[in-house]
Amino acid sequence: MHQTVLLCVSLLLAVSLFVVVGQRLRVPSPIFLVISGLVISLIPGMPQIAVDPDLIFLIFLPPLLYEAAWFTSWKEFWRWRRIIITFAFGLVIVTALAVAYASSALIPGFTLALGFLLGGIISPPDAVAATSVLRGINVPKRVISILEGESLINDASSLIIFRFAMSAVLSGTFVWQQAATDFVLVTLMGIAVGLLVGCVFYAIHRWLPITTRVSILLTFITPYIMYLTAEEFHYSGVMAVVTGGLFLSNRSHKMLNHSARIQGTGMWSTVVFALNGLVFILIGLELPLIVAGLGDYSRTEAVVYSLVITALLILIRLGSALGSAVFTRVVGRFIPVADRNPGWRGPIIVGWAGMRGVVSLAAALSIPLTLPSGAPFPHRNLILFITFVVILITLIFQGMTLPLVIRWVKFRDPDNRPPEEEQESTVRLKLLAVALRKLNDTYAREVETNELVANLKQRIETDTRLTRQHLSSLDCDTEDFDEYNRILSDIITTKRNELIRLRTRNEFDDEVIRKEEAHIDLEEEKLDHPIH
Repeated sequence: MHQTVLLCVSLLLAVSLFVVVGQRLRVPSPIFLVISGLVISLIPGMPQIAVDPDLIFLIFLPPLLYEAAWFTSWKEFWRWRRIIITFAFGLVIVTALAVAYASSALIPGFTLALGFLLGGIISPPDAVAATSVLRGINVPKRVISILEGESLINDASSLIIFRFAMSAVLSGTFVWQQAATDFVLVTLMGIAVGLLVGCVFYAIHRWLPITTRVSILLTFITPYIMYLTAEEFHYSGVMAVVTGGLFLSNRSHKMLNHSARIQGTGMWSTVVFALNGLVFILIGLELPLIVAGLGDYSRTEAVVYSLVITALLILIRLGSALGSAVFTRVVGRFIPVADRNPGWRGPIIVGWAGMRGVVSLAAALSIPLTLPSGAPFPHRNLILFITFVVILITLIFQGMTLPLVIRWVKFRDPDNRPPEEEQESTVRLKLLAVALRKLNDTYAREVETNELVANLKQRIETDTRLTRQHLSSLDCDTEDFDEYNRILSDIITTKRNELIRLRTRNEFDDEVIRKEEAHIDLEEEKLDHPIH
């Protein structure tokens, strides 16, 4: 037990340090963590780490999916629903089919059922890797929305294919009609379970007198209840978590108070950071076990098979992305679509952002060692090796070259949306205008007779004037804006130093100091370049 705890603490410490180094080197965290795990695994005398796949599916997957669903924009998801569903279901099925036939033809003794098993494992891209690579790069919002929306659902479709293929390998029989019917049933019932559990937790948050801390704790419990309930009835736990997460996220303003939203965001960001970091570093650490388990296959043969299948995956995704753009142009003549002329630049980016990750590794590791008859599971070690190579090549090669592809295609945002900071100021002005109108229309007498209400009106008017000035400053000379940020940063630093001095005096309680520190933190958060 002590060794397990020490290992977990050591891995978390390693993740923290490697993320810092990766940021300094400007390498996306998932890529740097996988490379770091690989390097560590090659150190002589390093103990081999075996990952329990049930641990990843049960402990890691529900919160990661729930957090992704919670912060997914429902408006963007619905706007791009057709392409998202096409990629999440259609592309996964096409990929699994292509991998099944290609691998059964390429690898001696590899059956079609094993091919579908491999296809289900390696078909879903990993959104965390894609969004991490795209962070800090000027990419149109639609690309991020499509990739995030696709990743929410494609895990479910690929794991369902994996489940049916596994059943076919273990039983020796596979009925297409039955599999298709079960696929639809498992998916729809997973959605139903997610909505049902989501309604229960919505009612708890909405109408029971729970505290902020209990409310945050319930948000952490929710994805596990959704996942376990669906899996207990042999439905899709992934679809349950995703559906329930989207349902509750769209109602968070009704069921959570402001404290729960602020504190919950901090809690979830830290938990997801730790879980993602552990998963990616564990991918790299698995190398010695997977290579050692190749058995009868030479490394050269295994590498050749892996490279061919990886190339097939990349080509299928690129071809599908470009083909979907052509299809959209044709279909757009008959039905309303989000963009009738998507062009080729956006599809190239979406097509190249096909990095594989945690779900593929967990699915491959969950393959049993033996068949029900007691015989070894056929080609298990080769499937593991191919999966590992696919993850490495797509994550490192495509991940490192994705920024270059984005710069090469020069894809400009066709939606012509204002910058995010300009949108924030505009929304703030509208809210202040509504507040001021409410004061003038409903509380005009109180403004005249109550000094506190009069001060409130004055503060709103001041905020309105300052926000308008800030909105105008966005069009100002860059040097003026930088000077403004520098002076404001200096003022905040001065206030923080004074707060540190006041902390040592007995006349002020620590609770008061912490509240003022929180106000300064929020003020600093609004800066373009926070103080370090």
